[in-house]
Amino acid sequence: MLRQNHTLEGRGGSLREKTQAPQNRNRQGNARRPCLREKPRRRHRRQRRQAGSHDLERDRPEGFPRPNHDEGERRHGGDPLSPDSTREARREILRRAGRLPGIFQRRGVDGGLDGETPRRRRTGGQVTNNFMRIINLNPETDIGASAWFVNFEGHGLLMDSGMHPKLEGRAAMPLFKSILNEELDAIAISHCHHDHVGTLPVALRHFPKAHVMLPEQSYFIIERVLHNSVNVMTKQRDELGLKEYPLYTHDEVDDIAPVFQGYRYNREVEWASFSKTRAGSSSPTLEFFDAGHTLGSAGILLRGKKETLFYTGDVCFHDQTILRAARFQDVKADVLIMETTRGNRPTPKNFTRQGEIERLTVAIQRALKRKGSVLIPSFALGRTQEILALLALLMREGKLKRQPVYIGGLGRVFTEIYDLEAHRTHRQHTNLQLHEAHNLVVLEKGQGEIMKLGGGRIFVLTSGMMAENTAAHDLAVRMAGDERQSIFFVGYADPSTPGGRLKAAKPGETFVFSPGAGRVTRRCDVQDFDLTAHANRDDLLDFVGQVSPRAVLLGHGDGASRKWFEDQIRARHPKIKIIQPQPGKAVEV
Repeated sequence: MLRQNHTLEGRGGSLREKTQAPQNRNRQGNARRPCLREKPRRRHRRQRRQAGSHDLERDRPEGFPRPNHDEGERRHGGDPLSPDSTREARREILRRAGRLPGIFQRRGVDGGLDGETPRRRRTGGQVTNNFMRIINLNPETDIGASAWFVNFEGHGLLMDSGMHPKLEGRAAMPLFKSILNEELDAIAISHCHHDHVGTLPVALRHFPKAHVMLPEQSYFIIERVLHNSVNVMTKQRDELGLKEYPLYTHDEVDDIAPVFQGYRYNREVEWASFSKTRAGSSSPTLEFFDAGHTLGSAGILLRGKKETLFYTGDVCFHDQTILRAARFQDVKADVLIMETTRGNRPTPKNFTRQGEIERLTVAIQRALKRKGSVLIPSFALGRTQEILALLALLMREGKLKRQPVYIGGLGRVFTEIYDLEAHRTHRQHTNLQLHEAHNLVVLEKGQGEIMKLGGGRIFVLTSGMMAENTAAHDLAVRMAGDERQSIFFVGYADPSTPGGRLKAAKPGETFVFSPGAGRVTRRCDVQDFDLTAHANRDDLLDFVGQVSPRAVLLGHGDGASRKWFEDQIRARHPKIKIIQPQPGKAVEV
């Protein structure tokens, strides 16, 4: 049966309950900060996973890869500590590395490794005599397993540790083999989408002494993303016989959780290892800047004695329905690592986001008027909440009638976190609580295959590209052949995915939707609306001029996108060195 969800059940109770515990005291009797900032107790974790896995398995990360063991062994070699090892063996290695108990880390939000430095200038100076070494660990040059290693004034930092959405198994992981001989002081995460964080437990297997730094809001998200990935991999192993999965386990995620450290935006912190600073070496600093892409997304600014580097992560320079634009206004750096996602997509003349919203509103109204249902495929984190906010505003204005909205289990979890973090988020509609504005109904496993589609229902389901074994995929198979139904895309869908094939199909065309679903005939209404959470290419080009770096490294984009940026930057800024780093190859800048 359909069940309604109004609280986020976590380990040891709901997050709403955790934020309402003023009687909670520390050992000195002083009132603690809200319990939302504390990790739940370990003894509740297995119970929480068993209770929540039923919904989470439906919300498969976008393009989650299948394994290719031989290719992975060729690229990466064996893991120093596999997920098949016993838990005690893993804990012993972590204990020897100084991680259990924590010798130097201060766990939690705004917990600093060596403390925070006094606030310094936000802009970096321009120097040209020193070099930093950078390695692009993405196994391919396109959008994929985002991971950048930086040797910065003798200290090693890994920025992001993602999983490639198009590759399979170990071949989809970053090229950790390229940096196994490096010293890694820390790992900094820009945001919690799977292509930026999906292999973090594997990275920590290779570098058990590294501590993990991430934006404050991402601190409350990351464990849920990783546990969901384990559920998905376990399901794929059982259903498809993929012995290599899971690449890591629930216990492994639990074991690394104590070294996650959340930091507020615009706060400068040291990140070098304790052993180096204790020996008298000075530490470079790191600062997160609000990237406006999704909750807890950030650009990362590194400062040393003479050098500065800025990594954009995924950035959005325009306001969305909830989140406001990135706040990168004061950033200056010697070296810039920049995403190029939309480099091959020019902005049409007279295009406005509000115009796209109005088109979508009319399309939904027409679909509901003819008693058809509407499916909006969306990422569980970010896009789902933006669409829910848009629907809530349309219902408030009377442009849509109030009715239940069907979502996935993981989307419901992140929606709760969006609500709980509203007061600490740079956003619009600060008083808009999505769970209060909507009658949200979680679509249980298998219900999308049997429930009636007449009567005008609205579904906001993962995955955004309709990957197999997701709720959006299964529902789309039923809707595709019915001319009353509508499927509206609000973001990019790769042409090789089921969503991309559906977008490309003409009305009446029969095509292979997916290996599991086989051939379907498209008779439903399919439309595409540009409500991207990535920066337009012209805005990114202007940002290069603002940063005024001596070198730009282009990543997170296909070949055409990177080529457009290279040509435009060279024309506007001929003195800037432009680099398209090859996978696993070190470059000095």
